[in-house]
Formats: sequence, structure tokens, C-alpha cells
Amino acid sequence: MASGGKPATADRSSESPRSRPAETAASPQQSARSERLRAPYVAPSGLQAPLYAALDLGTNNCRLLVAQPTRPGQFRVVDAFSRIVRLGEGLGASGRLSDDAMERSVEALKICAAKLDARSIRRRRLIATEAARSAANGENFLKRVAEETGLELEIINRETEARLAVSGCSSLVDRETKSVVLFDIGGGSSEIAVIRIGENRSSRLANHITHWTSLPVGVVTLSERHGGEHVTPQSFELMVREVETMLAAFESPSVDILASGTSGSGFHLIGTSGTVTTLAGVHLDLPRYDRRRVDGLWLSDEEVSAMQARLLSWDFAARAANPCIGPDRADLVLAGCAILEAIRRRWPSTRMRVADRGLREGLLTDMMADDGAWRRQRPRRFQRPFTSGEERSRERVHEGNQA
Repeated sequence: MASGGKPATADRSSESPRSRPAETAASPQQSARSERLRAPYVAPSGLQAPLYAALDLGTNNCRLLVAQPTRPGQFRVVDAFSRIVRLGEGLGASGRLSDDAMERSVEALKICAAKLDARSIRRRRLIATEAARSAANGENFLKRVAEETGLELEIINRETEARLAVSGCSSLVDRETKSVVLFDIGGGSSEIAVIRIGENRSSRLANHITHWTSLPVGVVTLSERHGGEHVTPQSFELMVREVETMLAAFESPSVDILASGTSGSGFHLIGTSGTVTTLAGVHLDLPRYDRRRVDGLWLSDEEVSAMQARLLSWDFAARAANPCIGPDRADLVLAGCAILEAIRRRWPSTRMRVADRGLREGLLTDMMADDGAWRRQRPRRFQRPFTSGEERSRERVHEGNQA
């Protein structure tokens, strides 16, 4: 992240009630179906489904989801939190987490702890990724987190991070697809997984990973090295080439092999990160970011190129003014585009699917699957219990999310 001690603010994907767009009009049939999907999973005994929680403390963001299983492979989010904390600010130069970055993160985690304490959580998993993983004082920071918030975070390795990203995006793999390259452009690292499905598709997509890598570069580290505010076509190309050099050491099947000879349908990319969701929001010319319109969106190769060129033509002020980017991401988005461009050059594809989901969804899916939450009981449709308007505005359904 660019230095300068920017204040921690809610990011543009925060699931707060104010960030939710108004519901659009729907037919009676659509309304009835929507109400059925939003109804909580209720066990035959009449008890509501248990709650699960997933927290992801990354290089740039602190994110929390609390959810309960609904229909097989799906869950309903009942509470959520997302805040830009810039934990990795300055890490690339110093090798350590700064005092300001740690303070911002602890304050965000205190909010998460309060949310978790307010509910009866059956199972939770709280993870930290690249910033805590690579910082010399990362372990000490997590001890401080435990002392001040009561939250015990685990630092996951890069392979686990790649597998969780795949688990979280399982439902976005086209059924006719033979192979996928899924990438997660993070703040301090970027995970890439090659997935070859073949004829027998497992219920856990992560079982189909044949190759994976974790690049020690993300939007924060790359923008700090090359400058994120003032990016020229020349400096952009330098960023792309740096990532291409890293990718050159990664052994992976060629696109022809991955596509099984049918590049239009046999192979596609899936991107899960703020970079690709930002591109999608700009492409749709949204007046404010809307997850429901972005998650699962298909972008053609030409559309991705056009959006990258458009962002590169804007100065910092124009990027900051865009409602799908904002001032907190304006110095990062082009670094993310450079990583994306290197991936597209390595694995050319006619189309890319956008995922506004990732590690938290993967954590929830894995915990629910491991507990047999979708096997032991079949969901029954009951009248939706009363919830406040604020609680209803936070809820959302993740469909087909089993990995």
C-alpha cells in the first residue's frame, strides 16, 4: 500500500446496510422464490441451523462473515464486516508491520470480536495471510491481537490460501469447462491454481487442482515499488514484466492442453480480487458498487483489455472519483491490473469470470462440508422469523457454493 498513513475506512465492498442498493421490483413468482431462498435453514426439530464464522486478515483488508447453512452447498450470511486496514503498508521496505498498521488492524479486529461474542457460533476459523506470514514481527502481532481482542488467528500457508480461494469460487466454474486457471490477486501475494476437471467432477473443486503457485507480489507490494498514484504506460509495462518474470518459473500445462482443443468453452479464467471486481464495476458503469451485479459476471478478453486501458488513461484523481474504486483503492488498482495482465498473457482466454468471493467463503464452505451440515438434515421451508430491517439488509444468499 502506498505510504502516508491513510486512515482506515470501510472499503467499497463493505456489507454495511448503507452500502446495499435498493431492491428492484420483482414479479410475485420471483418474490416468492427470493423469500424461500432467504429463509434460514431450519432443522426438522425446529431449531435454526448453527452459525459459522470466517475471518480473513489480509495485507489490505480485514473481513468477517457469519453464516448458516441453507440448501445443500449454500449458506446465508447473517452478519458481515469489511474494512481496509492496510496491514502491509511499508512492509516491503522494512520487513516489519508498522505501528500504525497494527493499530488500525487491532481496532478492526475488536469490532469483529464484538460481533462474534454477540452470537452463538458453532465453529469458526480466523486466518491471517501474507502480511502476517512474511513480517518479522508477524507472530508477535498475533499475540497482541489475542491479548487485546481475544481472537486467536492462525497464519495459513500459501497452498492453503490457494485451496481456499478455489473452494470459495466453486460454483462459478462453468459445467462444460474442462480446465480453469483461478487467480486471487491479494495485497501482498497472488495465488494461482490450475484446475483440471475432466469427466468426473468432485464435489470439492479443490480436489481438481493439478498445479498451483503463490507469487510474492500483490497490489500493495507492487504499487509501493513502482508508484501507484502516477502510473504511465511505461511504468505499467515494467510492473507487468516483473510479474511475468515470476510466472516464468511456474511450470503449467499450455492453454491448448488445458482447453482440450476447444478454447472457447473448454477453458476460462476466474478472477477473485478487488482488481477484477473493480474492472467489472467500471465496465458496468455502476453509480456505486453492487456485489449482486458483479459476482459471476462474464467479461470477454476484449472487454478486460478495454477496461484496463480506460483505467490507465485516468489520473489518480479520476480513479479516486470513480464510485467503484474510491480514494482507498485508487493507488492500487493499476498494480492489480498489471498482475492481471501478466496472467492473461501467460494463459490467454476468450473470457474471464468475476468472483466477488474468496477466502471467507472458502472457509465457510469447508467447515460446513466437514461438519456434514448439508448431509445430516434436509432443509425445510418455514416462515421466516422476524428480523430487524438492518439485519435483513445485511443478509445475502450464496448459491451453489459447495467446493
